[in-house]
Amino acid sequence: MGSAEDRTRSRDWMLIQAGLTLAAELDFETVLEHIVDLAIELTGATYGALGVLGSDRRIERFITKGISDEDRARIGAPPTGHGILGLLIERREPVRLPDLTKDPRSYGFPPNHPPMRSFLGAPLRALGRIYGDIYLTDKRGADTFSDDDEAAVVVLATQAGVAIENARLYQEAQQAQQELRRLEVLEERERIAKELHDGVIQALFAVGMSLQGAGALVHDPEIAGRLDDAVEDIDGAIRDLRNYIFGLRPGILADRQLPEAIRKLCEEFEERTGVVTVASVNDGAAAELASRAGDVILLLRETLSNIERHANATTCRVTLRRSDDGAIELEVDDDGEGFDIDAERTGMGLANLEARVSSMGGTFHAASIAGDGATITARWPARRPATAT
Repeated sequence: MGSAEDRTRSRDWMLIQAGLTLAAELDFETVLEHIVDLAIELTGATYGALGVLGSDRRIERFITKGISDEDRARIGAPPTGHGILGLLIERREPVRLPDLTKDPRSYGFPPNHPPMRSFLGAPLRALGRIYGDIYLTDKRGADTFSDDDEAAVVVLATQAGVAIENARLYQEAQQAQQELRRLEVLEERERIAKELHDGVIQALFAVGMSLQGAGALVHDPEIAGRLDDAVEDIDGAIRDLRNYIFGLRPGILADRQLPEAIRKLCEEFEERTGVVTVASVNDGAAAELASRAGDVILLLRETLSNIERHANATTCRVTLRRSDDGAIELEVDDDGEGFDIDAERTGMGLANLEARVSSMGGTFHAASIAGDGATITARWPARRPATAT
Protein backbone atom coordinates (compact mmCIF):
# COMPACT_ATOMS: atom_id res chain seq x y z
CA MET A 1 0.00 0.00 0.00
CA GLY A 2 1.61 3.26 -1.14
CA SER A 3 1.70 6.53 0.73
CA ALA A 4 -0.73 8.20 -1.75
CA GLU A 5 -3.27 5.47 -1.06
CA ASP A 6 -2.77 5.91 2.69
CA ARG A 7 -3.41 9.62 2.37
CA THR A 8 -6.57 8.99 0.33
CA ARG A 9 -7.84 6.46 2.86
CA SER A 10 -7.08 8.87 5.71
CA ARG A 11 -8.89 11.73 3.97
CA ASP A 12 -11.92 9.54 3.24
CA TRP A 13 -12.06 8.60 6.90
CA MET A 14 -11.78 12.29 7.86
CA LEU A 15 -14.71 13.13 5.56
CA ILE A 16 -16.83 10.40 7.16
CA GLN A 17 -15.97 11.75 10.59
CA ALA A 18 -16.68 15.29 9.42
CA GLY A 19 -20.12 14.28 8.20
CA LEU A 20 -20.91 12.61 11.51
CA THR A 21 -19.66 15.63 13.46
CA LEU A 22 -21.78 18.07 11.46
CA ALA A 23 -24.86 15.85 11.53
CA ALA A 24 -24.68 15.56 15.33
CA GLU A 25 -24.61 19.33 15.92
CA LEU A 26 -27.85 21.31 15.84
CA ASP A 27 -26.68 24.67 17.16
CA PHE A 28 -26.43 26.97 14.13
CA GLU A 29 -23.43 29.01 15.30
CA THR A 30 -21.49 25.91 16.33
CA VAL A 31 -22.14 24.28 12.94
CA LEU A 32 -20.61 27.28 11.15
CA GLU A 33 -17.50 27.15 13.33
CA HIS A 34 -17.11 23.38 12.77
CA ILE A 35 -17.32 23.75 9.01
CA VAL A 36 -14.32 26.10 8.83
CA ASP A 37 -12.27 24.01 11.26
CA LEU A 38 -12.94 20.82 9.29
CA ALA A 39 -12.12 22.45 5.95
CA ILE A 40 -8.75 23.65 7.26
CA GLU A 41 -7.99 20.22 8.70
CA LEU A 42 -8.90 18.43 5.46
CA THR A 43 -6.83 20.62 3.15
CA GLY A 44 -3.95 21.83 5.30
CA ALA A 45 -4.91 25.47 4.71
CA THR A 46 -3.37 28.23 6.83
CA TYR A 47 -6.45 30.42 6.75
CA GLY A 48 -10.12 29.55 6.45
CA ALA A 49 -13.34 31.49 6.30
CA LEU A 50 -17.05 30.97 5.76
CA GLY A 51 -19.34 33.56 4.27
CA VAL A 52 -23.07 33.23 5.00
CA LEU A 53 -25.21 34.79 2.26
CA GLY A 54 -28.23 36.96 2.94
CA SER A 55 -31.40 37.17 0.87
CA ASP A 56 -29.69 39.77 -1.36
CA ARG A 57 -26.84 37.30 -2.06
CA ARG A 58 -24.34 39.46 -0.24
CA ILE A 59 -22.23 38.16 2.63
CA GLU A 60 -24.03 38.93 5.90
CA ARG A 61 -21.84 36.83 8.21
CA PHE A 62 -18.10 36.19 7.82
CA ILE A 63 -16.41 33.67 10.12
CA THR A 64 -12.61 33.42 10.01
CA LYS A 65 -9.98 31.02 11.32
CA GLY A 66 -6.20 31.46 11.42
CA ILE A 67 -6.36 35.22 12.03
CA SER A 68 -6.27 36.54 15.59
CA ASP A 69 -9.04 38.74 16.93
CA GLU A 70 -6.59 41.64 17.09
CA ASP A 71 -5.56 41.24 13.44
CA ARG A 72 -9.22 40.86 12.45
CA ALA A 73 -10.05 44.14 14.18
CA ARG A 74 -7.15 45.92 12.43
CA ILE A 75 -8.34 44.71 9.02
CA GLY A 76 -11.64 46.51 9.48
CA ALA A 77 -15.08 45.72 8.10
CA PRO A 78 -15.61 42.17 6.76
CA PRO A 79 -16.09 41.63 3.01
CA THR A 80 -19.56 41.74 1.48
CA GLY A 81 -18.89 39.75 -1.70
CA HIS A 82 -16.65 41.49 -4.26
CA GLY A 83 -13.58 40.36 -6.16
CA ILE A 84 -12.70 36.67 -5.90
CA LEU A 85 -15.33 36.14 -3.22
CA GLY A 86 -17.93 37.65 -5.51
CA LEU A 87 -16.73 35.40 -8.33
CA LEU A 88 -17.44 32.34 -6.20
CA ILE A 89 -20.89 33.66 -5.32
CA GLU A 90 -21.71 34.27 -8.99
CA ARG A 91 -20.27 31.04 -10.42
CA ARG A 92 -21.68 28.76 -7.72
CA GLU A 93 -18.95 26.19 -8.37
CA PRO A 94 -15.49 25.55 -6.89
CA VAL A 95 -12.72 28.07 -7.61
CA ARG A 96 -9.04 27.12 -7.28
CA LEU A 97 -6.22 29.60 -7.93
CA PRO A 98 -2.42 29.19 -7.57
CA ASP A 99 -2.01 32.90 -6.70
CA LEU A 100 -5.11 34.95 -6.13
CA THR A 101 -3.12 38.21 -6.08
CA LYS A 102 -2.32 37.71 -9.78
CA ASP A 103 -5.90 37.10 -10.82
CA PRO A 104 -7.35 40.16 -12.62
CA ARG A 105 -10.62 39.73 -10.72
CA SER A 106 -8.89 40.19 -7.36
CA TYR A 107 -9.48 43.56 -5.70
CA GLY A 108 -6.39 43.25 -3.53
CA PHE A 109 -6.34 43.20 0.26
CA PRO A 110 -7.22 45.98 2.68
CA PRO A 111 -4.49 47.45 4.91
CA ASN A 112 -3.24 45.17 7.73
CA HIS A 113 -4.51 42.06 5.93
CA PRO A 114 -2.01 39.16 6.01
CA PRO A 115 -0.61 38.25 2.55
CA MET A 116 -2.34 35.28 0.92
CA ARG A 117 -1.54 33.40 -2.29
CA SER A 118 -3.07 29.99 -3.05
CA PHE A 119 -6.87 29.90 -2.90
CA LEU A 120 -9.62 27.28 -2.83
CA GLY A 121 -13.32 28.03 -2.46
CA ALA A 122 -16.54 26.04 -2.77
CA PRO A 123 -20.27 26.81 -2.32
CA LEU A 124 -22.29 25.38 0.57
CA ARG A 125 -25.27 23.81 -1.12
CA ALA A 126 -28.28 21.73 -0.01
CA LEU A 127 -31.68 21.03 -1.58
CA GLY A 128 -30.86 23.34 -4.48
CA ARG A 129 -30.13 26.29 -2.20
CA ILE A 130 -26.80 28.09 -1.72
CA TYR A 131 -26.23 29.02 1.93
CA GLY A 132 -22.76 30.49 1.59
CA ASP A 133 -19.19 29.64 0.63
CA ILE A 134 -16.03 28.17 2.14
CA TYR A 135 -12.81 30.07 1.50
CA LEU A 136 -9.35 28.57 2.09
CA THR A 137 -5.93 30.12 1.46
CA ASP A 138 -2.22 29.33 1.72
CA LYS A 139 -1.89 25.56 1.75
CA ARG A 140 0.83 24.54 4.19
CA GLY A 141 3.81 22.75 2.62
CA ALA A 142 2.70 23.32 -0.98
CA ASP A 143 2.37 26.15 -3.47
CA THR A 144 -1.20 25.30 -4.47
CA PHE A 145 -4.20 23.27 -3.40
CA SER A 146 -4.50 19.93 -5.20
CA ASP A 147 -7.28 18.20 -7.11
CA ASP A 148 -7.81 15.99 -4.07
CA ASP A 149 -8.15 19.07 -1.86
CA GLU A 150 -10.82 20.45 -4.14
CA ALA A 151 -12.69 17.14 -4.27
CA ALA A 152 -12.62 16.84 -0.48
CA VAL A 153 -13.87 20.41 0.01
CA VAL A 154 -16.73 19.82 -2.44
CA VAL A 155 -17.84 16.76 -0.41
CA LEU A 156 -17.47 18.70 2.84
CA ALA A 157 -19.41 21.62 1.41
CA THR A 158 -22.30 19.31 0.55
CA GLN A 159 -22.26 17.84 4.05
CA ALA A 160 -22.06 21.35 5.48
CA GLY A 161 -25.04 22.55 3.44
CA VAL A 162 -27.18 19.73 4.82
CA ALA A 163 -25.94 20.45 8.37
CA ILE A 164 -26.80 24.15 8.02
CA GLU A 165 -30.27 23.30 6.75
CA ASN A 166 -30.79 20.90 9.69
CA ALA A 167 -29.60 23.54 12.16
CA ARG A 168 -31.90 26.15 10.60
CA LEU A 169 -34.90 23.81 10.75
CA TYR A 170 -34.10 22.91 14.36
CA GLN A 171 -33.78 26.60 15.25
CA GLU A 172 -37.11 27.37 13.58
CA ALA A 173 -38.74 24.43 15.37
CA GLN A 174 -37.41 25.66 18.73
CA GLN A 175 -38.73 29.14 18.03
CA ALA A 176 -42.10 27.72 17.01
CA GLN A 177 -42.29 25.70 20.24
CA GLN A 178 -41.41 28.77 22.31
CA GLU A 179 -44.06 30.80 20.52
CA LEU A 180 -46.61 28.03 21.06
CA ARG A 181 -45.79 27.91 24.78
CA ARG A 182 -46.02 31.71 24.96
CA LEU A 183 -49.44 31.68 23.29
CA GLU A 184 -50.63 28.93 25.64
CA VAL A 185 -49.58 31.00 28.65
CA LEU A 186 -51.26 34.11 27.22
CA GLU A 187 -54.47 32.20 26.53
CA GLU A 188 -54.50 30.83 30.08
CA ARG A 189 -53.91 34.30 31.54
CA GLU A 190 -56.67 35.66 29.32
CA ARG A 191 -59.03 32.93 30.51
CA ILE A 192 -58.25 33.67 34.17
CA ALA A 193 -58.70 37.40 33.60
CA LYS A 194 -62.06 36.83 31.90
CA GLU A 195 -63.28 34.59 34.71
CA LEU A 196 -62.26 37.14 37.32
CA HIS A 197 -63.95 39.96 35.43
CA ASP A 198 -67.13 38.14 34.46
CA GLY A 199 -67.48 36.10 37.64
CA VAL A 200 -65.79 37.42 40.76
CA ILE A 201 -66.07 41.15 40.03
CA GLN A 202 -69.72 40.89 39.02
CA ALA A 203 -70.49 38.88 42.17
CA LEU A 204 -68.72 41.44 44.39
CA PHE A 205 -70.54 44.25 42.62
CA ALA A 206 -73.88 42.54 43.27
CA VAL A 207 -73.02 42.10 46.97
CA GLY A 208 -72.08 45.76 47.20
CA MET A 209 -75.36 46.82 45.64
CA SER A 210 -77.27 44.61 48.09
CA LEU A 211 -75.43 46.13 51.06
CA GLN A 212 -76.14 49.63 49.78
CA GLY A 213 -79.81 48.73 49.52
CA ALA A 214 -79.78 47.30 53.03
CA GLY A 215 -78.12 50.45 54.35
CA ALA A 216 -80.93 52.57 52.98
CA LEU A 217 -83.44 50.52 54.99
CA VAL A 218 -81.52 50.59 58.27
CA HIS A 219 -82.38 53.34 60.75
CA ASP A 220 -79.54 52.65 63.19
CA PRO A 221 -76.69 55.07 62.27
CA GLU A 222 -73.98 52.72 63.58
CA ILE A 223 -75.18 49.77 61.51
CA ALA A 224 -75.64 52.01 58.46
CA GLY A 225 -72.08 53.28 58.88
CA ARG A 226 -70.72 49.75 59.08
CA LEU A 227 -72.61 48.82 55.93
CA ASP A 228 -71.15 51.86 54.14
CA ASP A 229 -67.67 50.82 55.28
CA ALA A 230 -68.27 47.31 53.92
CA VAL A 231 -69.38 48.74 50.58
CA GLU A 232 -66.19 50.84 50.41
CA ASP A 233 -64.12 47.76 51.17
CA ILE A 234 -65.86 45.88 48.37
CA ASP A 235 -65.25 48.79 45.99
CA GLY A 236 -61.57 48.70 46.96
CA ALA A 237 -61.41 44.95 46.31
CA ILE A 238 -63.02 45.47 42.90
CA ARG A 239 -60.43 48.15 42.03
CA ASP A 240 -57.61 45.85 43.11
CA LEU A 241 -59.00 43.00 41.03
CA ARG A 242 -59.30 45.25 37.99
CA ASN A 243 -55.69 46.34 38.45
CA TYR A 244 -54.69 42.69 38.68
CA ILE A 245 -56.66 41.81 35.55
CA PHE A 246 -55.08 44.73 33.69
CA GLY A 247 -51.64 43.37 34.51
CA LEU A 248 -52.65 39.82 33.60
CA ARG A 249 -53.56 40.57 30.03
CA PRO A 250 -50.65 40.77 27.59
CA GLY A 251 -52.85 38.15 25.92
CA ILE A 252 -54.83 41.12 24.64
CA LEU A 253 -52.89 40.42 21.42
CA ALA A 254 -53.93 36.79 21.16
CA ASP A 255 -56.79 37.51 18.77
CA ARG A 256 -56.15 41.14 17.76
CA GLN A 257 -53.87 43.10 15.48
CA LEU A 258 -51.64 45.73 17.11
CA PRO A 259 -53.83 48.77 16.27
CA GLU A 260 -56.89 47.14 17.82
CA ALA A 261 -54.85 45.95 20.81
CA ILE A 262 -53.59 49.49 21.51
CA ARG A 263 -57.11 50.90 21.32
CA LYS A 264 -58.45 48.14 23.57
CA LEU A 265 -55.70 48.74 26.12
CA CYS A 266 -56.54 52.46 26.18
CA GLU A 267 -60.25 51.67 26.62
CA GLU A 268 -59.51 49.39 29.57
CA PHE A 269 -57.23 52.03 31.11
CA GLU A 270 -59.94 54.71 30.80
CA GLU A 271 -62.61 52.39 32.21
CA ARG A 272 -60.43 51.46 35.16
CA THR A 273 -59.03 54.89 36.05
CA GLY A 274 -61.52 57.43 34.76
CA VAL A 275 -58.71 59.16 32.80
CA VAL A 276 -60.13 60.16 29.40
CA THR A 277 -57.80 58.36 26.98
CA VAL A 278 -57.62 58.86 23.20
CA ALA A 279 -55.71 56.49 20.91
CA SER A 280 -54.45 57.52 17.48
CA VAL A 281 -52.80 54.69 15.53
CA ASN A 282 -51.21 54.78 12.09
CA ASP A 283 -51.80 51.32 10.58
CA GLY A 284 -48.60 51.44 8.50
CA ALA A 285 -46.50 52.22 11.55
CA ALA A 286 -48.24 49.45 13.48
CA ALA A 287 -47.56 46.97 10.67
CA GLU A 288 -43.84 47.73 10.85
CA LEU A 289 -43.86 46.96 14.58
CA ALA A 290 -45.98 43.82 14.16
CA SER A 291 -43.11 41.45 14.95
CA ARG A 292 -42.58 43.28 18.26
CA ALA A 293 -46.25 43.82 19.06
CA GLY A 294 -46.05 42.07 22.43
CA ASP A 295 -43.17 44.32 23.51
CA VAL A 296 -45.07 47.41 22.34
CA ILE A 297 -48.12 46.45 24.40
CA LEU A 298 -45.99 45.78 27.50
CA LEU A 299 -44.25 49.14 27.03
CA LEU A 300 -47.56 50.97 26.69
CA ARG A 301 -49.07 49.15 29.65
CA GLU A 302 -46.13 50.13 31.87
CA THR A 303 -46.34 53.75 30.69
CA LEU A 304 -50.06 53.95 31.42
CA SER A 305 -49.52 52.32 34.80
CA ASN A 306 -47.02 55.07 35.68
CA ILE A 307 -49.58 57.71 34.71
CA GLU A 308 -52.17 56.04 36.93
CA ARG A 309 -49.86 55.86 39.94
CA HIS A 310 -48.15 59.23 39.72
CA ALA A 311 -49.67 61.75 37.30
CA ASN A 312 -53.11 62.53 38.78
CA ALA A 313 -54.15 63.18 35.17
CA THR A 314 -57.61 63.75 33.73
CA THR A 315 -56.74 63.15 30.04
CA CYS A 316 -54.18 61.08 28.18
CA ARG A 317 -53.36 60.64 24.49
CA VAL A 318 -51.58 57.64 22.93
CA THR A 319 -50.19 58.13 19.42
CA LEU A 320 -48.42 55.62 17.18
CA ARG A 321 -47.20 57.36 14.02
CA ARG A 322 -44.57 57.50 11.31
CA SER A 323 -42.45 60.66 11.50
CA ASP A 324 -41.31 62.73 8.51
CA ASP A 325 -37.96 60.89 8.38
CA GLY A 326 -39.69 57.49 8.30
CA ALA A 327 -39.05 56.57 11.94
CA ILE A 328 -41.82 54.98 14.03
CA GLU A 329 -42.82 56.86 17.18
CA LEU A 330 -45.01 55.83 20.11
CA GLU A 331 -45.94 58.93 22.12
CA VAL A 332 -47.92 59.04 25.36
CA ASP A 333 -48.78 62.42 26.85
CA ASP A 334 -50.97 63.41 29.79
CA ASP A 335 -52.21 66.58 31.47
CA GLY A 336 -51.18 65.51 34.97
CA GLU A 337 -48.97 67.10 37.58
CA GLY A 338 -45.74 66.56 35.67
CA PHE A 339 -42.43 65.87 37.37
CA ASP A 340 -38.77 66.77 37.58
CA ILE A 341 -37.21 64.28 35.16
CA ASP A 342 -33.80 64.10 36.86
CA ALA A 343 -35.20 63.92 40.39
CA GLU A 344 -37.94 61.41 39.59
CA ARG A 345 -36.21 59.21 37.02
CA THR A 346 -36.15 56.16 39.28
CA GLY A 347 -39.39 56.78 41.15
CA MET A 348 -41.37 57.34 37.96
CA GLY A 349 -40.09 54.14 36.40
CA LEU A 350 -38.41 56.03 33.57
CA ALA A 351 -35.26 53.93 33.78
CA ASN A 352 -37.31 50.76 33.24
CA LEU A 353 -39.10 52.30 30.27
CA GLU A 354 -35.82 53.46 28.74
CA ALA A 355 -34.28 50.00 29.18
CA ARG A 356 -37.32 48.35 27.58
CA VAL A 357 -37.21 50.68 24.56
CA SER A 358 -33.45 50.19 24.19
CA SER A 359 -33.87 46.39 24.21
CA MET A 360 -36.26 46.85 21.26
CA GLY A 361 -33.62 48.79 19.30
CA GLY A 362 -35.20 52.20 19.88
CA THR A 363 -34.49 55.45 21.69
CA PHE A 364 -36.41 56.93 24.61
CA HIS A 365 -37.22 60.53 25.50
CA ALA A 366 -39.18 62.01 28.42
CA ALA A 367 -40.30 65.64 28.62
CA SER A 368 -42.19 67.22 31.51
CA ILE A 369 -42.82 70.50 33.28
CA ALA A 370 -43.96 70.32 36.89
CA GLY A 371 -47.66 71.07 36.98
CA ASP A 372 -48.07 70.87 33.22
CA GLY A 373 -48.17 67.20 32.28
CA ALA A 374 -45.60 64.92 30.66
CA THR A 375 -44.77 63.36 27.29
CA ILE A 376 -43.06 59.99 26.87
CA THR A 377 -41.74 59.11 23.39
CA ALA A 378 -40.27 55.83 22.11
CA ARG A 379 -38.69 56.02 18.66
CA TRP A 380 -37.51 53.31 16.28
CA PRO A 381 -35.46 54.24 13.19
CA ALA A 382 -36.82 53.61 9.72
CA ARG A 383 -35.89 50.28 8.17
CA ARG A 384 -33.21 50.54 5.55
CA PRO A 385 -34.10 49.15 2.14
CA ALA A 386 -32.05 46.18 0.99
CA THR A 387 -28.93 47.14 -0.96
CA ALA A 388 -29.05 46.12 -4.61
CA THR A 389 -26.31 43.87 -5.93
